[in-house]
Formats: sequence, structure tokens, C-alpha cells
Amino acid sequence: MTVKKHIQRYAARALSSRGLKTFRRTIWQVRQSLTAGQPLVDVWLRADDPYSYLLVQVLPQLQQRFLVNWRFRVIATLQDDMYPEPQMWQKNSIQDVALLAGLYQLQAPEREPLSIAQVEVATGRLLQLQQQAVDWSAVRQVFDDLWQGQSQPAEPLSAEQQTLLATNEQQLVQEGHYLSATLKFQGEWYWGLDRLVHLEQRLNQLKLNQGSAILQFDKTYANFCRSYEEAESHSQQHQQAQPLVLYFSARSPYSYLGLERVAQLAQHYQIPLQVKPLLPMLMRGLSVPRAKTFYIFGDIKREADKLSLPYGFVADPLGVGVERCYALFEYAENEGKAVEYLLSFARAVNAEGIMAETDQGLKLIVERAGLSWDKAAAILARDDWQTAWSDWAEANRVEMIEQGQWGVPSIRYGDLTVWGQDRIEFIEQAIRRHLGLEDH
Repeated sequence: MTVKKHIQRYAARALSSRGLKTFRRTIWQVRQSLTAGQPLVDVWLRADDPYSYLLVQVLPQLQQRFLVNWRFRVIATLQDDMYPEPQMWQKNSIQDVALLAGLYQLQAPEREPLSIAQVEVATGRLLQLQQQAVDWSAVRQVFDDLWQGQSQPAEPLSAEQQTLLATNEQQLVQEGHYLSATLKFQGEWYWGLDRLVHLEQRLNQLKLNQGSAILQFDKTYANFCRSYEEAESHSQQHQQAQPLVLYFSARSPYSYLGLERVAQLAQHYQIPLQVKPLLPMLMRGLSVPRAKTFYIFGDIKREADKLSLPYGFVADPLGVGVERCYALFEYAENEGKAVEYLLSFARAVNAEGIMAETDQGLKLIVERAGLSWDKAAAILARDDWQTAWSDWAEANRVEMIEQGQWGVPSIRYGDLTVWGQDRIEFIEQAIRRHLGLEDH
């Protein structure tokens, strides 16, 4: 183990600690107490972003519920290095937003693709509104006109608007983010509907709620593994259950959360689970910018806390750690222990600071999954241990791409494939429909 890696895992644990989070929030509260007026929530919107379209539909109710001021900024350009597959990301976002719109009873986009001219018109209208007092109904109207196909007279952006747009985009980068449909409150970022529950919790904690301290944006996880009658579990559909499939990366913390969740789901509904590992982005020659890395680290911690899963004592397995993990995967699979093995690995490197590139660390991972370290060590002693798994890892990546997804964790059940552990609610809905189960 190098000194650098030893320091990194303890630094990760410190940075993700509850004590540091409390300290940072205390500093923000002290700053707030020294200024007049209510706390401020900044919102970043992009006209052709379907997630922004959903967000503006719920902002009026948030404004009514909480004693905070609101401000929004408009951007138009995505940062290229933040999106490894921008076209696939955009296509998936339309389908994804339709699912979310149904869950929260919101208006889904009805127009795709959008014309460049109409996007520019909408952007110009939003920039005009940005310079006025916040009126969410007016902002919503701009998005409705664009996404529901209401044509507006084409007008190019003025020089003043172009300058304002460039300033907004530069500020987003300087403040450390890259996504539209984001909100920032006291130094913390919240992306889209999925992270509004964290903002709700924070504002409730600060007693800024004007009514009861409820959570309205918890629908993607609050009703997980819902009950069903015992008699239903023996139906013919249940006996013919399709497998639940997870596309997984041994380095991805989101994959760790996803694996924990799909394992619970498969056990709850007594259906088979197939995990299909593939190489991490960095081991495929792709880059993950620093700003994205820092946001993801903090986001995973709060998502893990939300799900009551440990995270933060991270021993990054990038490189040799991932290769050793995959070298033993077929052995675990042949023993009927694939899920147990990957769970043991994911918990070790994401929450326990265990170094998978060491024999001591990997031995612990292997044995607590119910596998033999002697057999595992013999596999790692082979000349081809670093390449024997590469073909199936690449095949798994290609299969995931064919399902319309580009990143992990992606989850498939039947004809539905979704990206992210956030979408397991829709996978559960698909399972229940296939099994003929009623919600109670």
C-alpha cells in the first residue's frame, strides 16, 4: 500500500464525516446571521433541459412552503467534458423525465427534438425574466411554450443578453458545478427533483418551513420493497419471473448503492438477479473532471445516509483493485456467490477502507462472501488473470449501450432499462406489473 493511498482513504473518511458537515453548516449559519434578510436559494435553469422543465413546475410550491428568497440564472451551453455520451444522455433524459412526471403528476415534455431557433427564443425570454423579480408562473410559461410546441417570434439574443449568459455559465463553473436544473443553498448543491428531498430536510432543520415539516419529494425511494399478500407470491407469473439485471462497475460508488438496493429488491420479490460488471470510465480512457468528482463524492454520502448505508471510508480500487475483483468474478459466479462477492467487495472499498489490491484485503473480501481464498489465490497466480475477464467486461458494456444506457449503475427488468439507483422505483413498478401484484 502506498503512503498516498493510505492518506487518501482517511482523507475521504474525514471529508465525508458528519462532524465536518455540521461545521460547514454552522459557518454558513453564522454568515447568514450577519446579513439582513432571508436565506437565498439560487436556481440554475436551461431552456432545453427537460429536468429544468420539471423543476420549474414545483418551484412555486417550494416558494410557498419555505421562508427563503429565490433567484435564478439561465445557462445555454453544457460543459463537454462533463458528459461522456451527450447524445445518449439527452435521449435518456426525455424518457427519464416522463417517468418522473408520471410519479409526481407533472407535465412531461411533448416536443422533441427542439429547434435551435425556438430554444434561443426561450433562452432570451428567460434572460429577461432573470433581471426582474422572480415570477415562477412566467418562467413556467416560457418552458410550456417551448416544450409544448407553442411557436414564438424568433429574435436573436442581444449583445447584453449574450454577455449575461456568458457570465452565468462562467459563474456556474466557478462555483463548482456543471448541471442545469440545480439549486444551491448555503454552499450545497441539489440536482433536479431527485435531490429536492435533501433541500426539504435542510430547510425543515433550519425551521424555515411555514407549515408542517413534511417531505414531498421522496417518492423514488420512500415506498421501496412494498408488501404483497402471501397468496400472490405463488402466482404463475411469479414462477416465471424475469431476471433483474444490474450493469455494475467495481469502482462506482453509485453502483455500490445500486447493488445494495437491487439485491434487496430481488430477495423481496424472490426473483433472480444478474450482475454484469464492466470497466470503470477511467480504465476505458474517459475522464472525470475534478469538479464532477467532488460533487459526486458529497452526493453519494448524503444518498447513502438517506438509504441508511455506510459510505466514506473509501479505498479507491482503480486499476489493480478492479482487475483483481473481476479476475475472481467468474469463480464467484460458478459457486453461486456472485452477488455476495460483489457486495462484499463494494462494501469493503466504499465503506470500510479495505484495499482490494492487497492480498490481506482481498482475502477478507473473498472469505466473507463464502469463497475459498486458496482457490482465489490460485486464479490470481495465473498468467492471464489480468486479461481473462476483459472480453466479457466489454461485452457487458456493449450490451448496456444497446439498452440505451451509457453509464453505471443501469438496471433492467423486462423491456425497461433505467440509469441510476434513483430509478429503482420504476423497476419495482415493472416487477409488480409482471408478477401481477397489487399495491396495498
